[in-house]
Amino acid sequence: MTTTPPAALAPFLTDAHLKLWEQAEAFATGEAAAHVERMEAAPHQVERTLPQLIAKRGWFGITIPAEYGGMGAGHVARVILIHRLAVVSAATAAILQAGLIPIGALCHWGTPDQHAQWLPCAAEGSVLLSIAVTEPHTGGHIGGIETIAVPAGNGQWVISGEKLHIGNSHLAGLHVVVARTAPADTTASRALTAFLVEHDRKGLSLAPHRARLGLHGFSAGRLILDRVRVSATAMLGDLGQGLHVAQSSSIVYGRPNLTALSLGLHEAFVTTTATWLSARPRYGARLADLPVVRDRLGAMQARLQEATCTAYHAVHLLDQGAPCDSVLIGAKHTGHELAAATGRDAMELHGAHALDGDYLLQRLFRDVQHTYAPAGTGEFQRIHLANTALGTPTTNWSQQMATPSAAARGQPTAA
Repeated sequence: MTTTPPAALAPFLTDAHLKLWEQAEAFATGEAAAHVERMEAAPHQVERTLPQLIAKRGWFGITIPAEYGGMGAGHVARVILIHRLAVVSAATAAILQAGLIPIGALCHWGTPDQHAQWLPCAAEGSVLLSIAVTEPHTGGHIGGIETIAVPAGNGQWVISGEKLHIGNSHLAGLHVVVARTAPADTTASRALTAFLVEHDRKGLSLAPHRARLGLHGFSAGRLILDRVRVSATAMLGDLGQGLHVAQSSSIVYGRPNLTALSLGLHEAFVTTTATWLSARPRYGARLADLPVVRDRLGAMQARLQEATCTAYHAVHLLDQGAPCDSVLIGAKHTGHELAAATGRDAMELHGAHALDGDYLLQRLFRDVQHTYAPAGTGEFQRIHLANTALGTPTTNWSQQMATPSAAARGQPTAA
């Protein structure tokens, strides 16, 4: 049975959005739900069936222009897909959202030839993408990237290094790899370059997939690049623009995607807890009838409503081409913080039952931990938000990259 979107979202949703909401929810409660138990029982295995089912629906092409076989549906649409999938299976939603970030980078920074070669494949889901920025020693500190790319003559580059926590690492046929192309003392804004690297390039290998705390079935592994040779035509953006490729993709795609993922989990926390409290007898009534319990459930619902409106308002602004970097960053920060707080309340309201390994709530609680660090920790988000409060000029990637046609090649301008 399809859940009706909250009335508060009416200003942000068109008839096409409402239809997509129904389709996404039907897929989540049907195909995705049918695989959850198997995925949870085999955390050491990479899920490969669900990505194929998602691809058949064209959802990897949700933001790819129609001229390349995509849906060209915009940013509210991609949040709808991730949100509705995450209510049922955050791992399934993670597979989709991780693939959409590098697709965004390719749309906005790719050349016409790169678009023609890769976007149709990405739109139909025959080639999944990853974006490889994070590293074992430097984490998500982009300026500290140690992977290097050196010119090798004849228009060739050789890339060496390691990348870690790479979403869809074991599914991707194409990786967006950000590497250092200038000396270590060069400022990061000119020292890094992004490259498109096929998964079967000589010298590229993957460490075995390992189970993580949550999101079982989703691969986020280690890429090892041992003198991987690529052509200069594989450069995404211009030489020295790797920082811009990584930052813009994280803000315009990564933050909203993680916001939607945490929102789906948040909704599942509330509905699961409300169902439990309504069915649990206590003192001749139900747990849900006790004022102290209703107070906490009410707080959970209030957080959910705030998180929902914040998430959709942010991507609505993005679809309008408005300068909303700070709103996107704030939505990611707020979305995780509110979902995590509701998750703690849900665990406590369930008592010892929350600790049962085969109960849904434990999976939700493990999965929500995965929405904190990716695309920037809470501290990192707050530093950006402090810049907004102080009026510090920053690049408005949201305005420059709201649609592929608005992508800015060359050096960005400060707001």
